Amino acid sequence: MHSNNQGPSKRDTSEISATKIGVLLVNLGTPEHCDRISVRKFLAEFLSDRRVIELSPWLWQPILQGIILTTRPGKVVRAYRKIWLTDQDESPLRFFTRRQAEELALKMSDYSPSIVVSWAMRYGVPPLRDSLEQLRDQGCKKILVVPLYPQYSATSTATVTDKVFDILKTWRWQPALRTLPPYFDHPVYIRALADTVTDYLAKVESRPETIIASYHGLPKQCVEKGDPYFDQCAETTRLLREMLDVDDHYLQMTFQSRFGPKKWLEPATDQTLIQLAQSGVKRVMVLTPGFAVDCLETLEEIGIQNREIFVKNGGDRYDLLACLNDSETGIGLLNDLVRQQLEGWIES
Repeated sequence: MHSNNQGPSKRDTSEISATKIGVLLVNLGTPEHCDRISVRKFLAEFLSDRRVIELSPWLWQPILQGIILTTRPGKVVRAYRKIWLTDQDESPLRFFTRRQAEELALKMSDYSPSIVVSWAMRYGVPPLRDSLEQLRDQGCKKILVVPLYPQYSATSTATVTDKVFDILKTWRWQPALRTLPPYFDHPVYIRALADTVTDYLAKVESRPETIIASYHGLPKQCVEKGDPYFDQCAETTRLLREMLDVDDHYLQMTFQSRFGPKKWLEPATDQTLIQLAQSGVKRVMVLTPGFAVDCLETLEEIGIQNREIFVKNGGDRYDLLACLNDSETGIGLLNDLVRQQLEGWIES
């Protein structure tokens, strides 16, 4: 006796066989608008991440929902107003991340027509979930996630992959997934940084007496727990010194953006600038190798606050180099990094 049950009906296999490859650039995030409500919403999401604040929510959330989200949004709004792109009504971080995705898409179109480039923010808009779903809906069965952090930290890179995996847990059909490794020592990255410095030095009449490589700060306890961030920042700086043929006195590594009472990585950027100015140094140049694009921390904190600190303490000339952003050098770097990671996925 034969069963009439034919099993699942035969489906059109064209959708299954047609595979596209998604490339998703992910940056930290930014308020959607330059107002207190948007900033408060962004900070609440960002500072609720257990990777960022490694305290029990039972201890941390009352502090966050109380004094921090009551007092800090106003200060952050005032800082954003100094750098906000009013014509686009968006922050530089959002503007340049989008531009990177657009420019990289043009590069990738010459490489393979099957590649779809998108972008997302870990906190804020566009959210990771929406961008991943859009890639899925466009037929991407393979996705390369590109956290835009040259140096790895659990507080940055890991939060991206955490969120991506959490989202994929809810999907019935998951794509093949790759994540871009930290590129702190990649020769093309070091060359890109060195080129920005040499281009600057070629344009100024007198060389700076000191160059500062300022990285985003991190609580010391994170490194003590095994975070490789400090070592990777140090290696980036060492390789940059080597390529520029300068010593550690001329090119100094510092850390910025301290927050809260914990001990943070040292030396601190602001304290270093005070010491340099008070010791008679008149001209400094600062670059921020830990940031893929300019943002509040580079433009307002380093570009405005720290400039004022240096001049107030006796300094004269203070120059800030732009991040790689959507420059030809910056897009070239992303192009090289992505193509390297897509090997084996793209038919030659």
